[in-house]
Amino acid sequence: MDKSFNPYDVVYTVLITERGTKLTDKYNKYLFKVNPSSNKVQIRQAVEAIFPDVKVSMVNTMNYLGKYKRMRSARMGKRPDWKKAVVTLSEGRIELL
Repeated sequence: MDKSFNPYDVVYTVLITERGTKLTDKYNKYLFKVNPSSNKVQIRQAVEAIFPDVKVSMVNTMNYLGKYKRMRSARMGKRPDWKKAVVTLSEGRIELL
């Protein structure tokens, strides 16, 4: 990693959902909202940099299209596209709350 690497530019937040909680309890998988232009290697490096006591074994990613929503008038607006990563840990755990 170079000195200008900021892991918080790659990983935005941990997603806490009902499905994600079940994956965490059963398979030690965590959901993250990540930068849409990041790749799996960058996501792995960022998670291991943010949480130094974990070891990532696998990263799966999914791209989501933003929903179209009605604005205050009859015009339609669009929420931004985003990317979700499912990170499987081989060692360690992440304390969410």
